[in-house]
Amino acid sequence: MRPRRFLPSIRLLLAFDAVVRLRSVTAAAEELNLTQSTVSRLILSLEEQLGRELFTRERRRLVPNAAGLAYQRDVARALDIVQRASMAVVANPEGGTLSLAVLPTFAARWLGPRLGGFLSAHPGISLNMSTRIAPVDFGSDMFDAQVLFGEDEPARDHHLKLFDERATACVSPDFATRHRLGTPEDLARLPMLYLQSRPTAWADWFRGQGAEPAGRGAMLMDQFSMMIQAAISGLGVALLPDYLARIEIAEGRLVPVLTPSVPVRGSYRLVWPSDRMDHAPLTALRLWLAQEAAR
Repeated sequence: MRPRRFLPSIRLLLAFDAVVRLRSVTAAAEELNLTQSTVSRLILSLEEQLGRELFTRERRRLVPNAAGLAYQRDVARALDIVQRASMAVVANPEGGTLSLAVLPTFAARWLGPRLGGFLSAHPGISLNMSTRIAPVDFGSDMFDAQVLFGEDEPARDHHLKLFDERATACVSPDFATRHRLGTPEDLARLPMLYLQSRPTAWADWFRGQGAEPAGRGAMLMDQFSMMIQAAISGLGVALLPDYLARIEIAEGRLVPVLTPSVPVRGSYRLVWPSDRMDHAPLTALRLWLAQEAAR
């Protein structure tokens, strides 16, 4: 049972949120299509219900105090959740909605081409995806789950390991004809392309070739799509995850160098918060991802 004192009506919360956001009773009244006096009364009713002032009154202006600002941040998130839930019920009353944060290149090159199978098997689920590189805050961000890459097992939330990283060194066909690429030592003398999120990948690759880590950097990038384009343009040697390397090699844009598919540190995982454990669309996605990763 939720005490009604701590559950103000949506009308009160909308007025409060608008006044804090817009810093003006007049602007809030215009946004809500109410009179200024009505908005002022709603604010007063909210303060009376909570038993605490949320604004200071300065020359007939309402200025949010520290408690008001903190409360509005939480109220705004709650209103967003209610709005999204209502939109999901209207747009997709049967299957539910799933909001997923994903790594940009992983989404475009591994997950995206496979999603048709998931949506065909679960036609009632509406899937929303946004790209994120850093871990999201499930407490404030409106996501049900996230696909992450890392070397260590996540310390937070629940997770499903999808697969470990294996990498293949690749160069453009023209680059391969202009340079000797017969040994790891040959590559160590060439420009090597690095990714910010994979600082140990080249060292792991050299060890996988039976050689000591070596080489010199050429360019540091934050996304594989940029690295692929740099390698195609002949700017250096790219070290790509297998799921990317296979595509570029099959389409003739890049060629592999030395032993392909070398294990490197790191793995891909799906992570989600405890309160989404039993969310039916997420359960369906977890089962499907486990099957796809096993392939």
